[in-house]
Amino acid sequence: MSNIYIAGIAMTVFGRHPERSLEDLAAEALRGALKDAGCSIEQLDTAYYAGITNGPLQGQFAIPGQVVMSKIGISQIPIFNIDNGCAAGSSAVHLAIQSLKAGSADVALALGCEKMNIPDKLRALTVMEAGWDVARAEQNYETLIKMGEGIEVPEGSESDKPYSKFMAIYAAMCRLHMKTFGTTQRQIAAVAAKNHAHSVLNPFSQFRKSFSIEQILAAPPITYPLTLPMCAPLSDGSAAVILCTEAGLKRIGADRSRCIKVAASVVRSFSNRSHTQPELHIGRLAARQAYEIAGLGPQDMQVAEVHDAAAMGEIIQAENLGFVPLGEGGPAAERGDFTLGGRIPINVSGGLESKGHPLGATGIGQLFELVTQLRGEAGERQVHGARHAIQENGGGMVGVEEAAVAIHILSK
Repeated sequence: MSNIYIAGIAMTVFGRHPERSLEDLAAEALRGALKDAGCSIEQLDTAYYAGITNGPLQGQFAIPGQVVMSKIGISQIPIFNIDNGCAAGSSAVHLAIQSLKAGSADVALALGCEKMNIPDKLRALTVMEAGWDVARAEQNYETLIKMGEGIEVPEGSESDKPYSKFMAIYAAMCRLHMKTFGTTQRQIAAVAAKNHAHSVLNPFSQFRKSFSIEQILAAPPITYPLTLPMCAPLSDGSAAVILCTEAGLKRIGADRSRCIKVAASVVRSFSNRSHTQPELHIGRLAARQAYEIAGLGPQDMQVAEVHDAAAMGEIIQAENLGFVPLGEGGPAAERGDFTLGGRIPINVSGGLESKGHPLGATGIGQLFELVTQLRGEAGERQVHGARHAIQENGGGMVGVEEAAVAIHILSK
């Protein structure tokens, strides 16, 4: 079987787009990806659509992909709807790759799109809380919150405004890491400060304002140790990618010099591990599998995009990806190891907490950043000499970890 390549990729600016429809955002991303690939709609063999909020926020519970794509010029070809929580976009890419490897298609589209900013913000936040077993929501919450026991929570460190329960869970993960490894709130704030600084250089980011570590720490609290700039916002946006086999590249006449090889594509589901077994984390196991498939290791990666719905996520995933040993993500972040110009730049896009987090589009947005980096087209945020890149994108929760994690390794 031939190699699989990203021939074209595009994204909208992530952010608040009250004046734009879901299909308008999707059409912009699609047009951009088709133009980037030098491809026409008629040359697409199959399409995978990732949209998590179409049902609960727009009322389109069934066939969201077919409905959106009917409005942006795509019909007749097989269209599949993907819901894997926040990992939906990456899962759509993974399944598109599988269809290419199986020989059922030569040119495949993966498209993610969300409109999360609605007048009823509380309803939008509630969507996030569907990413676990809703029949056991209270038991889930109590179990996960207990992970953070043993760390004193300062007075005044709890928001008086509504926020997603998943931020409370992230905070419990923070406190577990603090208790187990000595990670500090300042180290977590260093991740957020770094990502907000990166976002200033990214024209696609929802936020483009830098903050010092001190400003991050002094910002309005969400729940200890998280403050507002450490957490991803509600976002609207879309991203699309055209994937091809060798035959597909020839058929569309792609510019081979700009095509990026998919060296590995892995999706794994949760295990039944205990929170005292970080060495068995789903992200860690998925990364090892991806490295083995690609014939590469952590030392070969020059840039990474990871799932930082809260800043602590970057510390955990930097450890899972093997960039630092368990427990050393916090000190490495504070030293600047993950900063543009550092040992292994992470989330040069600004990450989810700055670039934004339109759930189904997030994973493809991460891949857009990595493709841009490997092409050498990232401008002021360019990681010079980048030849190999890795992406990690998680979604939902079962037990004490993500329900699904996707890892992609890309090579120039």
